[in-house]
Amino acid sequence: MTLVERVSRQLSLLVSRVSLALEGVGIAIEAIRSNKVRAALTIMGVAVGVFVVVAMAAATHGIKMSFKEDVDAFGATSFQVRRRGIQLGGCDGSDESCPERRNPPLTAEEAKMLRRLPSVRAVTEIWISQVGVRYKDKSLASVGYDAFSAEWIETDAGDIDPGRNFSQKENENAEQVMIINDSLKSQLFGDSDPIGKQALVDGKAFTVIGVYHTKGGFLKTMDGRGPDKPRAIIPMMTAKRHLSLWTRGIIFMVKPRDGAVQTDVMDDVTAALRSRRALKPGAPNNFALVTQERMMAVFDQLFGAIFMVGLALSAVGLLVGGVGVVAIMMISVTERTREIGVRKALGATRATILWQFLVEAATLTSIGAAIGLVIGTLIAWGVRANTPVPAAVPGEAVVLSLVGAALTGVIFGMLPAVKASRLDPVEALRYE
Repeated sequence: MTLVERVSRQLSLLVSRVSLALEGVGIAIEAIRSNKVRAALTIMGVAVGVFVVVAMAAATHGIKMSFKEDVDAFGATSFQVRRRGIQLGGCDGSDESCPERRNPPLTAEEAKMLRRLPSVRAVTEIWISQVGVRYKDKSLASVGYDAFSAEWIETDAGDIDPGRNFSQKENENAEQVMIINDSLKSQLFGDSDPIGKQALVDGKAFTVIGVYHTKGGFLKTMDGRGPDKPRAIIPMMTAKRHLSLWTRGIIFMVKPRDGAVQTDVMDDVTAALRSRRALKPGAPNNFALVTQERMMAVFDQLFGAIFMVGLALSAVGLLVGGVGVVAIMMISVTERTREIGVRKALGATRATILWQFLVEAATLTSIGAAIGLVIGTLIAWGVRANTPVPAAVPGEAVVLSLVGAALTGVIFGMLPAVKASRLDPVEALRYE
């Protein structure tokens, strides 16, 4: 056989396969029209399964992108110093089973010491809480506030306009000044200029010195610090003196100098804190350093567990769709028994019949997958448009959904397809 003949034969086989596939698609569409209820249940089951996967993938992707934005705002090399580390579930045992509970709080003196390190650019003391705020006849019972040291603007994205940041002297003197975000300004002062006006914070008069325009990512949204939530920024020493701040909850955000290697800066911070706290060699640290990567790992664990639940729900949906495929295809085999007999009498092989029915089954589930993808994409678009989370359907989720739906059709369609391929042509032609 010449090369031209071999190529011609391969092309002929390919055209035949494509023709059979298109015929199977057409028959599947006809089956949907003639068995609307059964087909709708099959398609709906697959659509739900695919929608869950797509929605979860879009949310996870968006959260990771938003987290990256927060990391960029803090600085990719920035890290936190905490009294205790972070982990899912925390540590709720006694002091004996959870020695970290005995760790001493971070202090202002330790923050000053870390600022003097040559490798450190800024150290921000942070405490997050809530308080009641009132201005004239307008009252908000629970407004979130951040207690910061004066360097906070170095480790947070956003800008102050109009107004200014509080000074180091104002912080040290615990002066009752505050910066408010756009949402709090709108709810308390409306369209009027808030600069210089006084509002009652926990019953104490605070003067507004600035309006802060925050860039809120997922992390800020999660802890109520997004731009849509009313919030105030107050000097750390002011909060300690006037707002009953819980000192054991204070954390530091450390920003290394430009060009400094994060691990080297972390070693410097660790050595300085161990020396100040007089920890003996070999003794464990009574503080924790948390990098952005560690925080991301915790979120990955959390959303990994959620995603597994989503996969379980998706599997249930695909199972429902698969059972529907078996039911509708078995009915299709019965209704087309005579047609199968004619095809076999005209020379159709078992492989040809098997291929046609599998294509029909895969078409049914693929239609359901397409519907699930469309719904999931629309939901992701809605989340992206109305929240700070840039939800988007990743390409791999689209491919996995379509492949998974097609495989569901093939696997569950195998039984009726094999039954159709094994029909005796003589008996099939006699079928009424």
